[in-house]
Amino acid sequence: MSIPPAPNSTQRPHPNWRVHPAWIVAGVAFLALVGAAGFRAAPSVLMLPLEAEFGWSRTQLSVAVTVNLLLYGLMAPFAAALMARFGMRIVTTCALLLVAAGAGLSIFATEPWMLVLTWGFLIGIGTGSMALVFAATVADQWFVRSRGLVVGILTAGSATGQLAFLPFIAILVEQQGWRQASLLVACGALAVVPLVLLFLRNNPVDLGLTPFGAPDSYVYQPPARGNAAKLALSTLARASRVRTFWALVAGFAICGATTNGLVGTHFIPSAHDHGMAETTAAGLLAVVGIFDIVGTIASGWLTDRVNPRILLAVYYAGRGVGLLVLPFLLSATVAPPIIIFVVIYGLDWVATVPPTVALCREVFGKDGPIVFGWVFASHQVGAAIAATAAATVRDATGEYTLAWFGAAGLCIVAAVVSISISRRPRPLAAASVT
Repeated sequence: MSIPPAPNSTQRPHPNWRVHPAWIVAGVAFLALVGAAGFRAAPSVLMLPLEAEFGWSRTQLSVAVTVNLLLYGLMAPFAAALMARFGMRIVTTCALLLVAAGAGLSIFATEPWMLVLTWGFLIGIGTGSMALVFAATVADQWFVRSRGLVVGILTAGSATGQLAFLPFIAILVEQQGWRQASLLVACGALAVVPLVLLFLRNNPVDLGLTPFGAPDSYVYQPPARGNAAKLALSTLARASRVRTFWALVAGFAICGATTNGLVGTHFIPSAHDHGMAETTAAGLLAVVGIFDIVGTIASGWLTDRVNPRILLAVYYAGRGVGLLVLPFLLSATVAPPIIIFVVIYGLDWVATVPPTVALCREVFGKDGPIVFGWVFASHQVGAAIAATAAATVRDATGEYTLAWFGAAGLCIVAAVVSISISRRPRPLAAASVT
């Protein structure tokens, strides 16, 4: 391997490379996101067994989920800054170890606060240290061409991993118990660590290369280094002066409320309230995960070609219609209308991510990944509020209907906000703090 070039070098890929290493990095990142995603799905399956074993209320259990969702989002901008400071490999390895520790230690929980510590803090910090800013950072560092497609693929890995684990976890819970399911997720996160250490590289300069699709005039610009917290906060201060930032924050908060917070956490308990078996409901969410792969990758492809504002408006409006009709589709059996719902909702699940990342890059330039980290934080704040609010609605009324209707109305608001985003990019006035 040749010595890495100076930062301003424009070396091209070595002719011995049959596949540009950027795709290998993207593949490892995909596996890491899948490995970390499993336990973010587990609480929706584990709620009922824990409720039955310990007698805890749905609201008590949702507190741990709420802490998890909050940290998953609030860690994102600081994780982006940490990746700029220490590199993706170190941050991703530590994140996977935290996820494994949280999942493994949760089997000893005997009080709700223990779940808050393991489900909430350890796994929230671990998954938040990667989250979708990891996808944005990989695309930003390793790709010039096909950035939207790569973000779509990596986003699909994160969301699909979260949902694809559900049937296996549900079956394991039913046959072996919730503790064995938690250990399975811990092992899944640990299994990815060697791949990250062996194959994940921080940027093309480490291999003496330029990003995939870089033009001959490409000049490498190293990410800002320094205090990660200061970098994240100073970027927020500058971004907050741009109106587009707040439009993205509002839309993504609603996105989180209507995916991770509401459907991801409460679809299985809600279906169970209508008489559906827990494993059957988990299987339906797994179908959402399957079609999420198609929808998110297609969204990435479209983002490279279509105005991302239009894409966001269409995605949010379609999601609102789906949530509006969902209360009328749930029953003890799986009828064709609920299959249609999960297919359409799957295509739309996180299709919002590629156009949102594209807008962050368009408006905020090289600060885009950190800005997206803050936008993603709003996603998880919305998810956390929705997770607790839906549980409160269910405990107060005995059903989730009002929660579904309220979420549908919020989606229409997000569609209007997204289509109104300014079409004239306004880059940040100052460069990143170094």
